[in-house]
Amino acid sequence: MDYEENLLFTPEGVRDIYGVECEKRRKVEEDIHRIMKLYGFQYIQTPTFEFFDIFKRERGTVASKEMFKFFDQYNNTLVLRPDITPSIARCVAKYYAREDMPIRLSYSGSTFIHRRGYQGKLSEIFQIGAELMNDSSSDADAEMIALTIECLAKSGLREFKIDVGHAAFIRGVLEETGFSKEEMEQYKTYLANKNIFGVEQMMESKSISDERKELLIRLPDLFGGKDTLAFAREHVSHPLALEALDRLEKVYEILAIYGLEENVTFDLSMLSHYEYYTGIIFKAYTYGTGEAIATGGRYDKLIEQFGKKAPAVGLAIVLDQLMNALESQKADISLEKDGVLILYRSADRKTAVHTGNRYRDEGRQALLMRKDSAKEMEDYLAYAAERGYSDVIYVENGQINIL
Repeated sequence: MDYEENLLFTPEGVRDIYGVECEKRRKVEEDIHRIMKLYGFQYIQTPTFEFFDIFKRERGTVASKEMFKFFDQYNNTLVLRPDITPSIARCVAKYYAREDMPIRLSYSGSTFIHRRGYQGKLSEIFQIGAELMNDSSSDADAEMIALTIECLAKSGLREFKIDVGHAAFIRGVLEETGFSKEEMEQYKTYLANKNIFGVEQMMESKSISDERKELLIRLPDLFGGKDTLAFAREHVSHPLALEALDRLEKVYEILAIYGLEENVTFDLSMLSHYEYYTGIIFKAYTYGTGEAIATGGRYDKLIEQFGKKAPAVGLAIVLDQLMNALESQKADISLEKDGVLILYRSADRKTAVHTGNRYRDEGRQALLMRKDSAKEMEDYLAYAAERGYSDVIYVENGQINIL
């Protein structure tokens, strides 16, 4: 393969999106943003690359080795954003420094994660998200979950579930054990992998109560309805864990008011890739894709790292995973088909142009195309059908003919 042919391909981890697939993605994105606007969220756009320190590990984002890094002319280290939430946090600290009322912002854009070994996963991940700042209430937590559910449902997705956990629950449970930091990290690794055998083996060498061991062994599979919270309450005593259970119960009660309690399952073993989450965390799953199609949670300390004390909760919908699920479920993503293809010969150019302008003034898409004598009319009809044009007009001798 020569150099010119190589240029037709993309690097590993990124891909081209075009044609009907691209149109459907745009439609889903626009529909989701329309719902977010109905909830009072205003659009914000942040840079695709920022200073490395915006995303450094101490902020609880991704590891440095997972970032795409480069340098500017002043030798500052820059990165393609691996996460959009820290960028929003920076903006809020800068532009809303004195605002103490709730701030609602929505966004869409690509994040970039270096995939070691690739394994078929994308490095460029497109997200649609919303962030609610200056609101520490359980109502805000519940509203963001409700918003996630409505966005996914309106996209055409069926039979999905929102798994809800709490970042402080596991923290409280582990603090009761007296484990070292290394032991806590080892347990979290087993937990993330749902490795019950690893947990059981780890517990054999620990001198903790049988009741505590039972909870730690059962925790990887501790998910379900509200009764899951009741079981956990009987087996924990740490204030952090109990407060987390109180919060989850309150959020559940509020979601019941929305009529959405059936869409929610509790997963007390849930961990997040991001360390900045301090409260509820949630992930949305459905059949047709193995990855979460949406994630979110409360991060009450992140904005403070940029100079403004502000509690916050957010969500992010992973568009690539959502589109995979919609395709798998054969969801009907209706694209507008009110466009018109206007064919003409050079002698009828003026009439064709005026006709196209008239359609556009009415809000309809009008594609002007001078007819090539080497092509048959059937070629143009097929072209229009493939691209979703509802009508084909042929302007001939000053006459407008609808085909």
